[in-house]
Amino acid sequence: MTDICCIGHITRDRIITQVPPVTTHCAGGSAYYMAWAIQALPHDVNFHLITSVSREVMPEVEKLRQAGVRVTAFESDTNVFFENKYGANMDNRTQRVLAKSAPFTLNELKDEQARVFHLGTLLADDFAPEIVEYLATKGDVSIDVQGYLREVVGEEVRACEWTDKLRLLKHTAILKVNEWECQTLTSITDPYEAAQQINDWGVREVIITLGGGGSVIYAEGQFYETPAYPPAKLVDATGCGDTYSAGYLYARARGMSYIESGQFAAAMCTLKLEHTGPFAHSIDDVHQIIKNNQ
Repeated sequence: MTDICCIGHITRDRIITQVPPVTTHCAGGSAYYMAWAIQALPHDVNFHLITSVSREVMPEVEKLRQAGVRVTAFESDTNVFFENKYGANMDNRTQRVLAKSAPFTLNELKDEQARVFHLGTLLADDFAPEIVEYLATKGDVSIDVQGYLREVVGEEVRACEWTDKLRLLKHTAILKVNEWECQTLTSITDPYEAAQQINDWGVREVIITLGGGGSVIYAEGQFYETPAYPPAKLVDATGCGDTYSAGYLYARARGMSYIESGQFAAAMCTLKLEHTGPFAHSIDDVHQIIKNNQ
């Protein structure tokens, strides 16, 4: 049985940072960052990546397979192409989408078996509502909400309403949001009140990342707070939220508590922030970050 099945597009990314002033071209996307993060950890959690890519990006799939990641890749005529531009504050990002991939279909996913299905959404139309409802009958659904709250108009990424949120959140076991997404989703400015509202809508574990303010998890009627561990240097925040999801789901699959899972995920984010590209450290490095900040 697969422990974690991550479903999402691998993208082409152009990353532009102001401090330092660098432009980098690389692969990306929620599924990509999660797969490499899980691969870097001990292979004691059964992981499966399901993606959809163009022939141009298929070499990235082969790299993952050569590294030992089990990947099912459907072919798409076009591929998601993101431009991420960061200001001096790495929490501030503007985006353009220069191309899109075909949405996933129920037929592509109907035979997959997993304990947790993590949907690495990039855009609002990646997954039809019927897919979420179907997967929830087979295992826990975990969602990074970012894609449901943005649509593409021309090349511009615009915020949008998640029109099916009440329909789908009751089928969602784990939801990760950042502070802006949390407020957009609930219209509540206080993250603690917002977490309770999301829980009332049916989500079992609500994870809110607060940038430099750390993160908070609401589950079983309690809040679990984790500070943000300071990185040795701040290089690139792209994929940081996906790295958090990877760390949290890996830790939960290993039987760690909510607070331990939050700390593990936060430490992985700290290490990810120190370089461009996906997480590429060891589990010992993660534990060392936690130990250094106790």
